[in-house]
Amino acid sequence: MTLKLWNTMANTLEEIDPIVAGEIRMYNCGPTVYSDPHIGNFRSFLMADLLRRVVDQRGFKTTQIMNITDVGHLTTDDVADATGEDKLEKKAREEGLDPFEIARNYEKIFHDNAEQLHLRKAHAYPRATDHIPEMITMIEQLIERGHAYEVPGVGVYFRVQSFDQYGCLSGNTLENLDSGSRIAVDDRKESPHDFALWKIDEKHLMQWDSPWGRGFPGWHIECSAMSHKYLGGTFDIHTGGEDNIFPHHECEIAQSVGSGVGEFAKVWVHARHLLVDGEKMSKSKGNFFTINDLFEKGYQGYEIRYSLINSHYRQPMNFTLQGLEGDSKAIQRIRSLREKLQAAESESATATEDLQQRLQSARRSFDDCIDDDLNISGALGVLHEEVRWLGREEPAGEGAGQALEFLRHCDEILGVIFVEEESAEEELSEECMGWIRDREQARKDKDWALADELRDRLKDAGVLIEDGPEGTTWSRIR
Repeated sequence: MTLKLWNTMANTLEEIDPIVAGEIRMYNCGPTVYSDPHIGNFRSFLMADLLRRVVDQRGFKTTQIMNITDVGHLTTDDVADATGEDKLEKKAREEGLDPFEIARNYEKIFHDNAEQLHLRKAHAYPRATDHIPEMITMIEQLIERGHAYEVPGVGVYFRVQSFDQYGCLSGNTLENLDSGSRIAVDDRKESPHDFALWKIDEKHLMQWDSPWGRGFPGWHIECSAMSHKYLGGTFDIHTGGEDNIFPHHECEIAQSVGSGVGEFAKVWVHARHLLVDGEKMSKSKGNFFTINDLFEKGYQGYEIRYSLINSHYRQPMNFTLQGLEGDSKAIQRIRSLREKLQAAESESATATEDLQQRLQSARRSFDDCIDDDLNISGALGVLHEEVRWLGREEPAGEGAGQALEFLRHCDEILGVIFVEEESAEEELSEECMGWIRDREQARKDKDWALADELRDRLKDAGVLIEDGPEGTTWSRIR
């Protein structure tokens, strides 16, 4: 079996040929942590999780990085040189909190939702605010190579005309941009299409020292710097939503290749937009749903997950509450079969040859669909057909065990059938328990730096720490 994905860069279906044999390195554009993540955000995150599960199941050594944007993402972000307020600062002003408090609060909600929807834990979740030195270094390299220039007192801009490949991902070449431009002329820039790498703004609440003055990074430079740090100059797969294609991913390519890191990402995979009731989500229309909104309506994480993954990522998805209700019933039928098979497994009975051959054929068909550009709808068609057949046949003993193995194989990708088993609370290692005890003591001693270091160490080990009025609690990050 060979995994094929639609490469946005080449606009064609391509076999995945790892840069390093047996390894897949992937970077997923993660959340901007200024609000509760909504179902559109998680459609993209779940597409990345499906891909992670596939490469894991196929036996690759996988490295998955998902960034946390906690500075620099401005409100008008559909043009290369984004404008408006920083989304974190806007939220901070609305809630009367420090922007770092806003970021940590919504980052926690993101991780909670990811665990509830059974996403596998990425190998790192680098925060933009923790990687300012790496961004400054990359900006210096761009200036040295003639791809960027300083405007004293204003910041540093990427010189788009210096990069011949600009537009290679989105088709938004300079010629096309000029013909349909709606960008206001800024005399401080060499070209209206040049975009900020570093901004100087004394009113901005989040600032750092730099060679060009105290300021904050542009949104695009964050992912270029962090992907380079964690995955190297060229890596296998970069994912995101289709709204990231331009300007964000186009600018990432220009910065990364321009700074000398190499080819950058080989394959680009993008999930299409999610609509609600046939329209773009909008709070004013009452069709805007966060993940927590759906929990409040009584849906389980595996039901929400199933509903958000059951259509192909390259097709626009129309989400409705009626559809979610139907999806809930569909996954419940599979889970009910699982329970019946588990009860029948202890009986004394052998598996028929017909059953074995049928399950082997269904498994091959399921895998073929998944390997064909994550054709999840086709794979689910195979699964539901087998569920109906198994429901009629009612295998027992050895046959029930083999049917369960087929369901487990499918669920390594789907993450919706055996989730109680996956999410059952496990005892922590003594090392982790020791870190928790040391952190509690550090908090009593008001050694906040050590407490934060231990919290980050636990997070890297897959343990999320929460401090509340009842004391400190922990949960698994999945």
